[in-house]
Amino acid sequence: MNENYLESLPLIDHHCHGLVRRDLDREAFEGLLTEGSGAGPYGGTLFDSQIGMAVRRWCAPVLGLPVHAAPEDYLDRRAELGADEVNTRFLRAAGLAALCVDTGIPEPLLTPVELGELAGAPAYEVVRLEALAEEIAADGTTAAGFADAFRERLAARARDAVAFKSIAAYRVGLAFREGRPSDAEVTEAAGRWLSSGVRRVADETMHRFFVWCAVEHGLPLQFHVAYGDDDVDVHRSNPLLLTGLLRELAPTGTPVMLLHNYPYHREAGYLAQVFPNVFVDVGLATHNTGRRARALLEETLELTPFGKFLYSSDAYGLPELYHLAAVLFRHAVGALLRDATADHSWPESDAPRLARMFTADNARRAYHLNDRAPDARHRTST
Repeated sequence: MNENYLESLPLIDHHCHGLVRRDLDREAFEGLLTEGSGAGPYGGTLFDSQIGMAVRRWCAPVLGLPVHAAPEDYLDRRAELGADEVNTRFLRAAGLAALCVDTGIPEPLLTPVELGELAGAPAYEVVRLEALAEEIAADGTTAAGFADAFRERLAARARDAVAFKSIAAYRVGLAFREGRPSDAEVTEAAGRWLSSGVRRVADETMHRFFVWCAVEHGLPLQFHVAYGDDDVDVHRSNPLLLTGLLRELAPTGTPVMLLHNYPYHREAGYLAQVFPNVFVDVGLATHNTGRRARALLEETLELTPFGKFLYSSDAYGLPELYHLAAVLFRHAVGALLRDATADHSWPESDAPRLARMFTADNARRAYHLNDRAPDARHRTST
């Protein structure tokens, strides 16, 4: 396989987010460079980390700077160009064939329409189940009417969506109880939630209800798994906790997408091997691990069937994350294929096909993107 072959392959980013519209000072930039809130008073700077070094190595040239430009020079150049130009440069540099955009974050971010225009690629919506429930609650629904209201609004959103997403990992963990809850159970749980006055839904019965409602529509169902910000209890989001639910979902044929997975990427690979409808990625861990991205990818692929491994950036806020994830993923896949064929573990003739699978073909098949009508693309949430 030609050494530059990976560079020529566009990526389907099957899980990503919008970008900020504003210019950023150093504190705001570093705050978006991590899943936390920056390095903090004892951590120095996030430029002294794997992702910080990767920004200086791979992002600086996109802004017209030399490789390994000093952080101060990098941030000055970013400010000089302005947010619109920076967003455009990095989205184009990522080389995307399509984007599946989670619209569930209630912030003034670029919409799927805007992202698609900047990337020069179709952008599809991923509907976040919890955000939909919280919208319904804000509209003043009663506990008795909640189940029907949720099903009705979910059906409306499913017409244009490419997938649904659950963030139960952040709210209740992934240890779901068995079975679909009854409407009476949902009414009782909704009553507890709505009467609490808290917008954030964090009731296991409710999250289980959301999942089962989503399954009825046959679209892929994404689960945030493990690695995330300081709001997630990582030990409660090990994907192995989903084993019971995955057994229940297997007969439905619903594609289940396990997102991010680090540090449980090997566990996720096991689940993808033993359940016919489970797919995995390493999402935001790719750019956060920097030069270690190849090791992360190889460990994930120890058990994951090659046809069930997807690319995602989980880029949020900073356009650099779209570019970094793409560059590091391509380099990791290229190094793996080069070494595996050099030592004759894999046939060299298969390398281009595997490269196409990892970069786009697996996602295109799992999300049925070839069947998507053109007028369903580039839409915003409503």
